[in-house]
Order: sequence, then C-alpha cells, then structure tokens
Amino acid sequence: MTTRLDLHVRNAERFRSLHHDALPLILPNAWDAASAATLVAGGFGAIATSSGAISRSLGYSDGEGTPADEMFAATARIVAGAAAERGAGLPPVLVTADIETGYGLSAAELVARLVEAGAVGCNLEDSDPRTGKLMSASEQVDRIRAVVRAAHEAGTALVVNARVDVHVRQDGPEHSRLERSMARARLYLDAGADCVFPIMLSDDADIAAYVKGVPGPVNIMARATTPSLRRLAESGVARVTFGSGLHRVALTALKEAAERISRGEGP
Repeated sequence: MTTRLDLHVRNAERFRSLHHDALPLILPNAWDAASAATLVAGGFGAIATSSGAISRSLGYSDGEGTPADEMFAATARIVAGAAAERGAGLPPVLVTADIETGYGLSAAELVARLVEAGAVGCNLEDSDPRTGKLMSASEQVDRIRAVVRAAHEAGTALVVNARVDVHVRQDGPEHSRLERSMARARLYLDAGADCVFPIMLSDDADIAAYVKGVPGPVNIMARATTPSLRRLAESGVARVTFGSGLHRVALTALKEAAERISRGEGP
C-alpha cells in the first residue's frame, strides 16, 4: 500500500530528476491558489512559490515579514489549488516552496511543515533578510546538511535549492564576486543541495561561466536583463524561475484594467 509519505518521496525524486533533463526546468512562481491553478491550466506540471509575492498578497513585507504559519498555510493552498486544476490520470503537480531562511525553525520542523504543506522542494537563502548581510558559508553548509539529514531521518525526500546571495547583496569587490559566489555554490552542493541559485546573476558570460564552474544544476531567475530562455538553455542552465515577476505582471494588468474602468470603459 502506497502511503502519503511514499508518494511525497516519489514526487520529490521525480522533481529532482527534472533538474537533469536536456532542457531547463521552467518553474513559474505562484502566490495563491488561483495563480497556481492558472499556471497549471497554462500547461505547467511543476511550479514554484514566491515568498515576496505571497507576502505582499497577504499584506506583509518580504524578508520574513510573513509569520511562518501564514507562509506555510499559503503554500498548502497553492499545492491544493494546483492539484484541483490538474486533470485526472496525470502525475501530481510538483510544487517547490520559497521559504527564505526558514523562519527560525529547526531543520526537523522545517522539513515536517514542508511535507505537511505538500511541497517537494524549497529554497534556502544564505543572507539575513533583515540586515542584508551574508551568513558565513560554513553556517549555511551546516544548515543545508541539517535539512538534508532531517528529511532522511523523517523517511522523506526534499529538493534543496541553495540560494547564493552574493550578487543580490552586492557583497564585496565586484571583480571577485563571481568566483566567491561559485565557491559558495560548490560548498552548498557538496553539503547536499540539489541545485544552486545565484539570484540576480544576469550577465550572459557570467551565467555561462557559472554553469561551467559549478558541478551541479544552476537556477537562474529570468528578468528583463537576463538572456532569453533559449540562450539560458544553450548555456546549460538547469532551472529557470521568475521570482515575483509574474505577480507584478498580474498587478500591472489589474492596474491597467482599473484605469480603463475609471475612464468609463470596460475592463
């Protein structure tokens, strides 16, 4: 008999395998049940959450301004919304959760709450969202190892996307930033992370160098300043996400509709 935990492990392993396909894993970011269902209706069988978009939709600030209970409840609603939209006979929608630095929870509780919400993976940041300061690489290595170990001890699996905040925090001298970022990424992969995420890395040559210099899957956040999805694929990027970008697109569309209504037109 297949248990809920068995199914979670199976889904997590399927999600992990998608990081090693010939083409990048494209993960649009949802912020509530409706956006998750819409993304699934648009053809996606795997999606991510955005902590920033969730926080703003709930009336909180990004950077762990959302209480942990509310963030995990929102994640569970996203999983449920995606599942409700999925057609019968198809594999379950895979959802990975942006959980910032983990809201001060122990590794065991973090894993338990992710599994309870139905998420098969998570992002883990390596800077303090309140101060913007990078954690030491060794501190983040310990955290990654603890989460991976906790998942194993709980009899489950979790795909860890280790965020590298050297670029977004503009840490240290620019001329050495790329190499210092890659050094962290190598340590995180060695600690058990499944993928590394140098957020805000956007230069074409730097992305290509990162993929070549890091022995594991690399996640790039697509923005106006990053290369095209086709170019990212050519560079060997394994995973592409969009952060709060789709939330901003939706709000822009809503604002434009509101302006038309205020002019006496239809939305």
